[in-house]
Amino acid sequence: MEIPPALIELLRNAERAVALTGAGVSQESGVPTFRDAQIGLWAQYRPEDLATPEAFQRNPKLVWDWYAERRAKVNTVEPNPGHHALAEMGRRIPSFILITQNVDGLHQKAGSREVIELHGNIRRVKCSECGQNAIRWQENSPEVPRCFSCGGLLRPDVVWFGEMLPAGALEAAAAAARNCRVFFSIGTSGLVQPAASLAYAAKSRGAALVEINLEPTPLTPLADFCLHGRAGQILPKLVGAVWG
Repeated sequence: MEIPPALIELLRNAERAVALTGAGVSQESGVPTFRDAQIGLWAQYRPEDLATPEAFQRNPKLVWDWYAERRAKVNTVEPNPGHHALAEMGRRIPSFILITQNVDGLHQKAGSREVIELHGNIRRVKCSECGQNAIRWQENSPEVPRCFSCGGLLRPDVVWFGEMLPAGALEAAAAAARNCRVFFSIGTSGLVQPAASLAYAAKSRGAALVEINLEPTPLTPLADFCLHGRAGQILPKLVGAVWG
């Protein structure tokens, strides 16, 4: 795929840009999507039966074990060229904010600095009672580990179905979208709210909208530039065309 010359020129002069990333970016590193994680023992469960506050109250050990297995998987994967290209973009554009729906921490591992995590981070654990992040815990404990401060059960620091997104993260993401001049939507379906609304907010304020995705999405008709393919192939090519 050829990178449009107009997009190259736009990025060379961009002062403020935002990228929103979804599961498609991490999938190229071998991170299973939320539903693809339902294999083996877990095939009998729906994700909705494991990723809710009610599920944790009903059977905290079951939920803990599922996330422990997912955490172990995440710890074996590495950032792909798409992650590294976004980190490089962050070094090249004066104000570059990366908003992600992913919970694997691969953007930070690749070197991205300004990262807003809308759905939390599976590598972190917090107390279900006081909310304090745990510094250490016994991963394969026969019981769900407890908070050193208050004794509450520990849980993954991710947003479950039925929970609100972290207010600070959502506010920061919305502000970034409103103030950018270029908005990237990368590897995301454009369907999950409220993240999906960010592209529309950026567009309504005059930002150029760039979509990078394997397939068209509801956002495609609105985009100024549509690059259909793998982010891990398109992003390095884009960065090379602009700053190579």
